[in-house]
Amino acid sequence: MSTITESVDVQVPVSTAYNQWTQFETFPAFMEGVEEIRQVDDTHTHWVTNIDGVSREFDATITEQHPDERVAWKSDNGPTHAGVITFHRLDDATTRVTAQMDIDPDGFIEKAADKLGILNHRVKGDMQRFKGFIEQRGHETGAWRGDVPPPGTAF
Repeated sequence: MSTITESVDVQVPVSTAYNQWTQFETFPAFMEGVEEIRQVDDTHTHWVTNIDGVSREFDATITEQHPDERVAWKSDNGPTHAGVITFHRLDDATTRVTAQMDIDPDGFIEKAADKLGILNHRVKGDMQRFKGFIEQRGHETGAWRGDVPPPGTAF
C-alpha cells in the first residue's frame, strides 16, 4: 500500500474550494482517467475510470465530511483506496487543499505505475488541474454543506 500526499494553494476562499470539491460529478473535468462519477446519495458515489486502457468501475463511501474542513472516503469494492481532502484557510482569498490517499494498486499496470511514481505524479496533476478549474471559474458549480460524522460517532 502506498500513501500519496499532495497540496495546492488555490486563489479562492475556503468555502468556494470546499463547495466545488463536494461536486463529485465534476471530477472528470480535472481528474485524469476519471470518466464519470455518479453521486448515489449523500454518502455513496459510483466511479468509472479508464487509466492507460484499464477500465474500472467501483463504489466509494464518504466516511466523514465537515463543511470547509474535510471530506474523507474509502472504496467499497474494486481498487482498494481511502483518503481525505482537507481545506485550510490561508487568508480570505487563498485556500490550501491537501489530498492524502492510501492506495493499494490492483493489477500489474497499477502496481508498476505505483512503483514508478506515476500515481503520485497523476495526483499532483489532478490537484493542479483542480486549481486551474476553480480559479478560472472563480466560483463553485454547486455545493453540498451537509455534515457526515466519522463512523461510530454521533453529533
